[in-house]
Amino acid sequence: MKIREFTALYEAYCPKDLAMEGDPVGLQVGSLDKEVKKVLVTLDIREQTVSEAIEQGVDMIVAKHPIIFRPLANLTDEDNQEKLVLDLVRADIAVYISHTNIDIVSDGLNDWFCDLLGITETSYLVETKEGYGIGRIGNVKKQTLKDFTEKFKSVFDMERLRLITYDHSLNQKISQVAICGGSGGKFWTDALSKGADLYITADVYYHAGHDMLSTSLIGLDPGHYLEHLFVPKVAEKLKSFDTNVEIIESKANTNPFYDI
Repeated sequence: MKIREFTALYEAYCPKDLAMEGDPVGLQVGSLDKEVKKVLVTLDIREQTVSEAIEQGVDMIVAKHPIIFRPLANLTDEDNQEKLVLDLVRADIAVYISHTNIDIVSDGLNDWFCDLLGITETSYLVETKEGYGIGRIGNVKKQTLKDFTEKFKSVFDMERLRLITYDHSLNQKISQVAICGGSGGKFWTDALSKGADLYITADVYYHAGHDMLSTSLIGLDPGHYLEHLFVPKVAEKLKSFDTNVEIIESKANTNPFYDI
């Protein structure tokens, strides 16, 4: 099977044109005419991911975060990011990216978050094109913030969470929750205007946190690596296709942060 045939199956589920404007998605390295027999699914492409792909003998990597996000001025081994691309080219490993389109598509990353957290009756947070949007907002059974955060930590196997709230009792009642995987801090006003009690997203800026605290909105910043859910869920999708392609999940931990 050629990469163009394999990716066509994926794009029937998650079209590239759902991605936000200017977002790099699709094949970034390699040829659509390359034969593919083994695929590695990963969140990020870093040094350990490239080593893993080479050791596993894969033909293609499917990743969420683009390896090339801005145009490259050069392609040398003097720059760490450029060297990653060179190493993949030398190993004849193709790279396919599914970034904001997997956030937006129905039954994609944000919907998977909602399923795990019991967020129901959802709609998109911000419209990106007619009938589609990024982020989700929906209802949960009325509960305290403490109860919700304990469930969150259990579901995602996390020991610590960063909350944006002045009330550290965690007794606030919540019944409507908005969530946006990745860096969705700029959408907090949309969560507020749609009636969310709690907004979950990563990489919230310090001053944005202050602005949120001036309103009734509570924030929960679990970190960008929460998107690691991409790996098992997209691997599951790819395995559901009627192909002979072997799908493996990356075991590399690419989270740059370590809590102590």
